[in-house]
This record gives sequence, structure tokens and C-alpha cells, in this order.
Amino acid sequence: CAKETCLITIMVDSQYYLPNDIGISALDCAEAFRLLSPKEKLYAHYLSRAAWYGGLVVLLQTSPESPTIYVLLQRIFRKQPPAELEAVATAAGLTSEEYQAFLVYAAGLYANMGNYKSFGDTKFIPNLPKEKFKALVWESQAYKERPDEIEVLWNSCSNLLYSLEDKQKQLGLGDKGITTYFSGNCCLEDAELAQKFLDSKNLSAYNTRLFKKECDGKRCYEVRLASAVKKEGEAESRCGTFEFENASFTVCRGDYALLMEKVSHNLEKAKAYASDENQTRMLEEYVRSFTYGSVDAHKEGSRYWIKDKGPIVESYIGFIESYRDPFGSRGEFEGFVAVVNKAMSARFAQLVSSAEVLLPELPWPSAFEKDRFLKPDFTSLDVLTFAGSGIPAGINIPNYDDIRQTEGFKNVSLGNVLAVAYATQKEKLTFLDEKDKDLYIKWKGPSFEVQDDKGNFNFNQAEVRNPETGELISSWYKGSETWDSKFSTIASSYEECRAECVGLYLCLNKQVLGIFGHEGEEAEEVVYVNWLNMVRAGLLGLEFYTPESKSWRQAHMQARFVILRVLLEAGEGLVSLSETTGADGRPDALITLDRSKVHTVGKNAIQKFLCRLQVHKSTADVEGGRALYQGYSAVTSDGSHDFLRLRETVLLRKEARKMFVQANTCVKGEAVELEEYESSAAGLIQSFTERFTDDAEEVEAHLLEMASKDSTCWC
Repeated sequence: CAKETCLITIMVDSQYYLPNDIGISALDCAEAFRLLSPKEKLYAHYLSRAAWYGGLVVLLQTSPESPTIYVLLQRIFRKQPPAELEAVATAAGLTSEEYQAFLVYAAGLYANMGNYKSFGDTKFIPNLPKEKFKALVWESQAYKERPDEIEVLWNSCSNLLYSLEDKQKQLGLGDKGITTYFSGNCCLEDAELAQKFLDSKNLSAYNTRLFKKECDGKRCYEVRLASAVKKEGEAESRCGTFEFENASFTVCRGDYALLMEKVSHNLEKAKAYASDENQTRMLEEYVRSFTYGSVDAHKEGSRYWIKDKGPIVESYIGFIESYRDPFGSRGEFEGFVAVVNKAMSARFAQLVSSAEVLLPELPWPSAFEKDRFLKPDFTSLDVLTFAGSGIPAGINIPNYDDIRQTEGFKNVSLGNVLAVAYATQKEKLTFLDEKDKDLYIKWKGPSFEVQDDKGNFNFNQAEVRNPETGELISSWYKGSETWDSKFSTIASSYEECRAECVGLYLCLNKQVLGIFGHEGEEAEEVVYVNWLNMVRAGLLGLEFYTPESKSWRQAHMQARFVILRVLLEAGEGLVSLSETTGADGRPDALITLDRSKVHTVGKNAIQKFLCRLQVHKSTADVEGGRALYQGYSAVTSDGSHDFLRLRETVLLRKEARKMFVQANTCVKGEAVELEEYESSAAGLIQSFTERFTDDAEEVEAHLLEMASKDSTCWC
């Protein structure tokens, strides 16, 4: 028993370290960049600069200590790059393994833009003793030149740098974790009240943060809008103090002011190299949005972005995804710049052209679809820049429901991310039968291309009947309510689950497979691996569940676990999940899929579940949707599978998520040059220290000022 307890302790603690052998890959975009014209290169350069400055906002959105840790590391590495710092580490008494752990931690902080994993929201701490970390800092050239300054930085972040108190182990609201979207005294009730207030003022929460204090026994809230401008008085301002349900709300601007100013400045520069009117108007609206804190302006910019079909240089920027807001309404900043991959984009274009034939195949009545299908722009891109907390393999944007319903959206597949993110070593492939592993490695990439398909539909509430009950619908979206504001905490994961189900369902269609060049036996292999990948992902998803708070930390993985539960529930031997003992004598698991039943039992299960998801979403049935989704999301030891014990096995055998090294661009004379870096922790670190060479001190001072100003808000 003592040995088993020790093993579990090591296993759980390993969640909070990044391993020294973590995969680090460079995103190759050299050829795509080389083929751009000089004008396109300048356009891409200034968009990239805007994205990188905006990406620093994520430090302030992640944790109280993230900005200070970032500044400390930047100051150390600016004086001594990793190769030079190695001798210093040796002199300070670090082993080579400890120095590598230091580099991996630094690379992880840069890659995640904070000290919490972007995928899973778990804290990570340095995998070397605190005294060794401090010894290295004290031996560094940065400390020798400015000892007082470096000591202040260390003292202000070192405790939280290493702290693994229960609340600090993960992001969350109130006593469930750490968040800087809300002050530390906010709870779910405050988030709900603030959402009601924002809805009453027709204000979006996407670019806001909420701070609460008591004023003479009354609840007083400050809603901060991200903007370069701090002062009030502009015509489009919605700022001011308002009374609402026995509370006071003050809406003000100026959050992340300097960073928003630098974003806007570079977007203005990019405008000079725009290729057409749509790009020019798009950038004008983005600048207005980031200058004044206007989500309406960002929506307007997004409308022009949608109209900008098939540009050579594609981009999007702003407060986009709400996964990391514990309430699910506030967007994390991200910005990407990418170059079109013409060959793969042609396949996606063919898929979109077939959509009007394929959509009737989906398992709900036509009344649940739009009268007119708005064909999205579906493009494969090679990423030049992706600033934020992490890099996805694909995106479906914008997230504004009113725009998606009436004007459309774009599907973006990030080809050079897929090329490295889905490269898998056989010996690291867990929980699959040996006969499935080679198939899995061969077809995982192609199956993702087929799977990446999202539906988005509308309905007429006066005519639509619930396909399950036959009754007229009794709920719908009212006033300024949106999908995110209505379904809040489950919205992101629920929508990811719906999208994944659409992909699973449509990949069974021969026409879809044919578009991607898969026919006959090969097509069946792609279908099999696509479904196998999903059930395995559902099992792996258990890593991102926290039993103590009974909460999920990652929307996509929760969605995949839900789908695993649905397919296990289908029975008839479709999916088999068993606990085993590995060759190393430690707990293991085996998941298998009966390929002969995918088109029958599997299709039927997904069809029914997808229809239920769609009905609850379309009719704003929050109560029914929550009951359905949270029921399948439950992780228990009851029933035919002990998912809590399986979670321990998943943690024991988990592989760390890869990190990406990205290139920099710089203007030399009239040309733009691409600076690339090696695929290592040192390369990732170097890319960041060379990213802000012109104004590093100014930007870092702003980050520290903001972190210091709000330091009392998190207690």
C-alpha cells in the first residue's frame, strides 16, 4: 500500500511539471513566406507585430504572478542567452538536468503566455529546487548589473512561482481556482449578476474584466474594457456608473492600455499594405475597437474579414475564445497571421461547395436549419505568427452568433501545425491495441482533415417542433441574449462536442471522404481511425478533470469524454474499455472499437445524441442542455467503468503537449526578413527575447505596473 500511495503521489505531482524531454517543434513557414510579394510581406510583418504585442495581454489574463515571472525571465535572457547562461548555471551549482528543467520552464511560460497550461488550465512549476532557481538568478549578469531590481522581481513572484496550494493548482472562479478575469472576491453569483447587467446595456463581456468591492455595505463592481484610450467622453462610449439590482456598476476603459495602443499602431501600419478595400476597412474597425474598447467595432471589422475571401495573407485578432474564463463569456486575446496553402484549400473549397447536399444528411428537421446556407470560407494555412496562450490545429470564427447566423464565418485549418502536432511515436502511443497503432499513426493526420467540419444553423420558433416530443418549442433567445451568455459555463465545451459529433457523423459519408481523396478500403481505414481517435481522446480527456472540485479544465477534452460515454452507452460491443496491467507492471488500460459496428450502432448513437444537442442549443433550453451535458460529463467510480481510477492511469501514462517555436520578422531597409530558430527550449526562449528588442523596457514596465496596481485584488 505504501508503494502504491507513493506512486500515486509522484504521478499526481508530475501534472505540475513540464518534463525535460517535452516535444518542441519549429513551425516551418519559410517557403510560404518566401513566395509572398514585398507588399504582402510588409502586411504580414505589421499584422504579426500587432499580434505579438496583443499576445502579452494573456499574461495579465492568466494569473497574478505571470507578468512578473515573464519580466524576470526576459531580463535574464536578454543579458545572457541560454548557451551563455549554462556556464553560470554550473557555477551556481545546477546539474545539467536542473538547468534543462529551468530552460523548459521558461520555454513553457513563453509558449503558454503564463504559468498555467493553455490546454487544461493546470499550473506548472519549475522542476528544480527553489534554492537552485534562486542561485541561478543571483549568479546571472542581469542580477550583477541591477541587483535591487532583480531582487524585487524575485521577491514578488518566487512564492507563487512554486506554490501548489489547492486553489492555485488550476484556473477557476472563487474557491475552485485562480482567475484574473474576476477579482478574488467574486463568485458565480457575481458573474451571473454582471452578465445580466451587461445584457441590459447591450454590452459584450468579450473584452472585459470584473472587479468587486464593498462601498458602504453595497456591492460595487468595476467593468473594465480593454482599450488604448483611458479617458471618457467619446461619442460611442458606454462608460459611466449605473445602478442595477441593488448594486452599482461602473464601466470604464483603459485595461491593457499600452498594449492596446501598440496593437492599434501596428494595425495602422499594416493598413498601408492592405490588398483591397475589405482589408482596409477591417483594419480601421479593429483599430477603433482596440482604441475605444468597442466590441461592436470588432464585430464590424469581422464582417469585412468574412467578406475578404481567400486572401493570400490571412489573419484574425482580438479577444476571441472564452475557454479560460470560468464563466465562459470573456475572451482571451489572440492574433494569428498565416499564408494560404493552395492545394489543401482547394479540397476544403470542394467540401464547402458540397455543403448544401450534405447538410440535409444531419439528424434534425430542416426547420432547424437556416433558410439559406451561408457558405463559409474554408482555408488551409501555414502559420507565420500565432500569439496567445497556445496554437490550435484549426479555428472556426468569428464567435459572434449574430454574425455567424446572418453573414457567415470562416473555417481555418492550420496545416503546418497539423504536420508537427500530430506526429506520433509508436512507443508513446498509449491505451491502444498493438494492431491499431500502425493504422493510427498512418491515418491520424488525414482523419483530422475529414473530421474538421462544423455546422451552424438557425430556426423559426413559431413553427419548429421538438423532434423528440413533437411539441412546439417553449424557449428561445431573447433580446441581447447569446449562446455564450445563456449557456455560460458549459457553452464552449457543449459547442465543441456538437462540432465533433457533426464531424464523426459526416465522415461516414462517402462523398466527404471522396473530396479528400479517400475511397474504398482506404476510406474505411480513415473512418475507423477517426472514430478510434475520438474514443481514445475521450479516455485521455480524464487528465483534464479535477475530482476535488468536480470540474473540467479543458473544453475540447470534456467534449471528447462525453462522446466516449455516449458510445460506451450504445453497447452492443461498439466500444470496449478495460483496465489492464502494463508490461512495466503498472496500471494500464485498453480501448478498442468494433469497426463493423461504426456505420450502424455508432452512427445511430451519434445521430440521436447530436439531435438532442442541436435542439437544446437552438431553442435556448439551458435547463435541458445542462442536464444532458453535465450528466454525460460526470466522472465517477460507479457503473461499469471506474473513471476516477482510470483517470489515475491516464495521469500515470500521459505525454506532455508539444510546444512550438515561431519565427520573427524584421524590416531591414525596404525588405522584410524572416528569422527562424532551432526546435529546442533554447530556440523558443531566443525567439521571445528577440521579439521585442525596440521597446522591451517600456512594455515590461507597463506589465509590472498593471500587475502591481491590481495585486491587492486577488487576495
